Amino acid sequence: MQAEYFDAPGRPASASIAAFRELDRMNGLFRFSHPFESKLPGWLGTERCKKLEILDVGAGTGLLGKKLSAWAQQRGWDWHFTNLDNNPVALEYGHVTNGVVGSALKLPFPDASFDLVVASQMTHHLSDGEIVQHWREAWRVTRDAVFICDLQRSIRLYVLLWFTMRLMDANREIYQDGLISVKRGFRRQEWLDLAARAQIPGADVWLYYGTRIILQARKGAH
Repeated sequence: MQAEYFDAPGRPASASIAAFRELDRMNGLFRFSHPFESKLPGWLGTERCKKLEILDVGAGTGLLGKKLSAWAQQRGWDWHFTNLDNNPVALEYGHVTNGVVGSALKLPFPDASFDLVVASQMTHHLSDGEIVQHWREAWRVTRDAVFICDLQRSIRLYVLLWFTMRLMDANREIYQDGLISVKRGFRRQEWLDLAARAQIPGADVWLYYGTRIILQARKGAH
């Protein structure tokens, strides 16, 4: 439960921008959009994927939405993202035109506002009680599905990240936070227990190449 330096209150905007720049570089290197690209079409069905209204919770600079929108467009699909983050600096730095400043614990949207709610590597910033509230809110505002991705807590990922960040000469703050993020990561049974507490029926939790953990659930699928 060690806090990340990234989450320290009162950070100057310049420090936040530098951190978001480095974080986007790391996410691109580790292909953080690939679990969504590889799983969503088969899970939702290609017909369903032709047009989606998607909420990205904890979107940061909106990089995931940009990458997935471009990827979907190559397939003739129309994916429209709303990017929510509690840090306006991130949305401004990412030039996110469809950004909303708000909390994952109290989403500022009516019930069933989106076809799909996603979150990528945001959940580990929260306590267990906050995760339950975050997932309840995601389930409330989706019409169809939630797909949440984060880091698996494992020695393999810790060593891989340590080596990669050393090789890339990542700045000190991102280097430290990256390793803390893995230590704050999750195991499968932990997420199954949290999904039960969040009252998400039929939630499926699985591991992605030993580095990430995925929660997926659809309304009407249970």
